Amino acid sequence: MTGADIVGERLREHAQLLAIVPVAKIMGGRLGLVAAPAILVRTISSVDLDALKLTGTKRIVDRVSVTVRARDYDEQIRLIIMIGEIAADRIPAIAGTTDASIRSAGRGPDLEGPGDSFEQAQDFRVTFIRPAS
Repeated sequence: MTGADIVGERLREHAQLLAIVPVAKIMGGRLGLVAAPAILVRTISSVDLDALKLTGTKRIVDRVSVTVRARDYDEQIRLIIMIGEIAADRIPAIAGTTDASIRSAGRGPDLEGPGDSFEQAQDFRVTFIRPAS
């Protein structure tokens, strides 16, 4: 369970987003040459805080980046705004975690993607509690 899992699950629940990007094109790892529209969710960094011995849990802080690949600039902007809507949210339980919060951590520049596509990233700071290993 990672912050990327939490953000990915939230994106897969977003009806307006799914009307543009099929669930199969919201992925982790890398986009490669996947045709637009597509979304990549990946962990940029992760900090495991000390385990809470009495509860058997651990608080995690992950920085997650969500990259949009769009067919045109208007679609890029629509998608990046929708993705930003998941920020500033608290989720009691999601993706096997508890007490999760998602907050915006900045938006990247407009980029040129493969096949004349349009790309941009939105970063999030995701904190959550998961069972200690």
